[in-house]
Amino acid sequence: MTISEATKLPCAARTGIRSFVWLAATAVGVIVTNLFAPQILLGLIGPSLGMSTWQAGMISTLTLLGYALGLFLLVPLADLFENKRLILRTLCCAILAALCTALAPTALLLLVATFVLGASCAAIQMLVPLIASMSPPEHRGRVIGDVMSGLMIGILLSRPLASLIADASNWRAFYIVSAALMAVLTGTLAFYLPTLRPVTHVGYGMLLASFPKLLKEEPILRVRAWTAALVMASFSAYWAAIALRLSDAPFNLDAKGIAVFALIGAAGAAATPLAGRLGDRGWARQLLFASHLIIIISLGLCAWAGLIKSQAIALFWLSIGTILLDVGITSDQTLGRRAINLLRPEARGRLNGLFVGLFFVGGAVGAAAAALAWTLGGWTVVCVVAAFFGLLALITDIVTSTGTS
Repeated sequence: MTISEATKLPCAARTGIRSFVWLAATAVGVIVTNLFAPQILLGLIGPSLGMSTWQAGMISTLTLLGYALGLFLLVPLADLFENKRLILRTLCCAILAALCTALAPTALLLLVATFVLGASCAAIQMLVPLIASMSPPEHRGRVIGDVMSGLMIGILLSRPLASLIADASNWRAFYIVSAALMAVLTGTLAFYLPTLRPVTHVGYGMLLASFPKLLKEEPILRVRAWTAALVMASFSAYWAAIALRLSDAPFNLDAKGIAVFALIGAAGAAATPLAGRLGDRGWARQLLFASHLIIIISLGLCAWAGLIKSQAIALFWLSIGTILLDVGITSDQTLGRRAINLLRPEARGRLNGLFVGLFFVGGAVGAAAAALAWTLGGWTVVCVVAAFFGLLALITDIVTSTGTS
């Protein structure tokens, strides 16, 4: 799938492709906050609408479930319909869903709105391959790395930003702010996005049915999706338990302190552009080894930090471990996306949907494993479990050379 000959890029040409890439990075960073902010807002949303604990927990679950279904059911449409129009319409749905969430008068309407919002956030995975298709293969890793930096920063900042906005006003304010930002970005993207007409001429049903075939025929997709799922499991396990650990000795942080600590993780997103550039230069395999090894080492450091008695020293080493963890994870994600975006151009939408859908499965497994690990042995066991996922990724590097194109 290549940019149609009828496509014109006058705006991108005037402002420069780099400015356009950073616009896309900003867009995906803003959109993705809607997926993870509910995890920090549950305690406020539930009581305000008279929801039970189970119902409140469904807010985050339905948001992510909607996103997963969007990946498998909406993103493949990028291989069937003109991409710019598809992306803008999906973003308009996200804006309306965010407003409906903010204004929802009942628990049922809120749950429906968050589900639709999650599904509409699949626009992220339509936007990333479109941006990648605009760059030559030898620079694709750099472009994907730059866009991914925005995505990872959005993921890492979503919880603290939602907490700060809710603290300043209320939980509804977060969704109003999100809708306003997405509206501004949608208008800007409408001006700058090129059109991209896919060359696929099969039906929607055949597109969905091709998922198993793509997994079977593309070993790079299988390997990179597998390690991405493993490192996402490490990420989810760590961040699912970190708030519990920070509220206890020696850290003793309150909600605002935990929100500020979460900002530290955003520093790891600085690794994404570098990972993309090194991948373009033929260092993908070596960097994958390094990223998975860093994940293991960082989690050992985080476990050790939890045993230190001094609050200041413990926070320092936990911060270093957190940054290293995010460096390792974002490097794997960036290189994985680069590898699959060099595969079949006519199936780029489906490949991205499969890749992201599978690594979100890993994230769900990691969160569940963290809950069990915390119950069995607390923070140290959580770190051991998270490091085990990284170890599996490292073993994958050792036993196969596939997926480092």
